[in-house]
Amino acid sequence: MEHTFLQHNWKWYQLKYDDADLVHEITKEYQPCDDWMKGIKEKKSNLLQIDVTKLNKEFLRGSIVYQQNIDDKEDHHLFYFYITREFFITVGLDFEILESTNLPAMLDQMERATSPIEGFSILLADILNNFLRKVDEFEVRLRKLMWRIQEENNISILDDIFDTRHELLIRKNLMIPLMEVEMGLEETFNDEINKKPEYQRLSKRLERGLRLIGEYQQEIDTMIDLEEVVSTHRGNEIIKTLTVFTVLFTPLMALGALWGMNFEFMPELKWKFGYLYAIILMVISTVAIYLYLRLKGWMGDILTPKEKDSFFK
Repeated sequence: MEHTFLQHNWKWYQLKYDDADLVHEITKEYQPCDDWMKGIKEKKSNLLQIDVTKLNKEFLRGSIVYQQNIDDKEDHHLFYFYITREFFITVGLDFEILESTNLPAMLDQMERATSPIEGFSILLADILNNFLRKVDEFEVRLRKLMWRIQEENNISILDDIFDTRHELLIRKNLMIPLMEVEMGLEETFNDEINKKPEYQRLSKRLERGLRLIGEYQQEIDTMIDLEEVVSTHRGNEIIKTLTVFTVLFTPLMALGALWGMNFEFMPELKWKFGYLYAIILMVISTVAIYLYLRLKGWMGDILTPKEKDSFFK
């Protein structure tokens, strides 16, 4: 499909994969694009390529992943693009996949674009808008997860945190190629687009998306740090509890070991109240050790009951 914008005399060739062979005819005045065409036929992602060797025949070409399933790395969609000062080409771009895109409205917006570079900026901004919609949905889930940490913190929460972190990495990974293309447009057509409103709008939207992702990354890192602190505290609490129990029962174990000895002369066996004395000695020594640990503050909050909505109590 060919979109012609008569007001500013430029074109957008919107091709399907079956029409990819038309690229050679459209770009015959430019450098050969055999490697780019090979990527299209194999449906593989290819590197961003810039050519500025010929004056007014500069071009930028590459591919962009515009949809990615979070749970399946193989379930993704990409399209290929070729941008010049006279036209731009897209191959394999399916607008039915872009839920937030209104194609007629976008074409009307392109009518105001003064060049194909600015028109492509409109297209990229629309794709980015779809990405940001997913980021907004991510924000809602992240907020719920933040409160779940305090209300029902357990190992499944930690699993959810890392799933959320993985999703955020994928969202960021989708935006980085857009940032590269945006920088490539400026490098290739600097004099023509540097102050164009649609390009500036794309740059601001991209900056907003990357900044949001950066802030969410910090929030997730903070949650992970918090989980590590809580885990460390509870681990220390367990070790401290075991240590206290060991110390408290040391007198009992010592006396038990003494009773188990079989020396020939054991005068305490003939004491009338020896059993009572032993019990009293065990109780006194255990209480004395407990009071000493309590006085030193080594008992801490081990004996304090757990409280609701508390990380450490």
